[in-house]
Amino acid sequence: MATTTIKKKINRKDDILRALAVMLEGKPGQRITTAKLVAEVGVSEVALYRHFPSKARMFEGLIEYIENTIFTQINLIKEQQKQTFTRVEHLLYFLLGFAEQNPGITRILTGDALLGENERLQVRIEHVFSKLESQIKQILREKPMIDGDKLNADETVIANLLLAYVEGRMNQFVRSQFKQKPTQNFKVQWAFFHNQLKLS
Repeated sequence: MATTTIKKKINRKDDILRALAVMLEGKPGQRITTAKLVAEVGVSEVALYRHFPSKARMFEGLIEYIENTIFTQINLIKEQQKQTFTRVEHLLYFLLGFAEQNPGITRILTGDALLGENERLQVRIEHVFSKLESQIKQILREKPMIDGDKLNADETVIANLLLAYVEGRMNQFVRSQFKQKPTQNFKVQWAFFHNQLKLS
């Protein structure tokens, strides 16, 4: 009986987070109020706050989902792909595809959904991107061990450029109200990056 109750609580928390993510897929720039969320989930405001003491905690729940999903996949890419540039290509494409499949989540990543919310949420997102940049930099730094040769450019600069590209595509996606797909023209754009990286 106790186990069933725990499962229901977990499921209800997941339901609330899913509802929030879906609501964030509405028009970019719109704020999500507790009243709207209560109506969407179909629970009372008291029940909502029983699972999450504040709206900030709900956003933190989604940010935790983002972190777990992204960094688990990056570790898989590093395990499965043995060549440096292939690793980078797969990582960038995964990030863009993740954004494309999760428009509401992308509004959190770009900060659009966090305007007017608790400042610590922006700090959490900054940490996500900082960790992402470190991951790309580490992949590039390991090139001599993986490929037997090294880049003739600073991996810190390259990692920052590649992440800026990803962030730019995400922002275009949100700004276009999800019409401009992040993965559009990726193959052509990656070919350009790849050629430049081989020349560096």
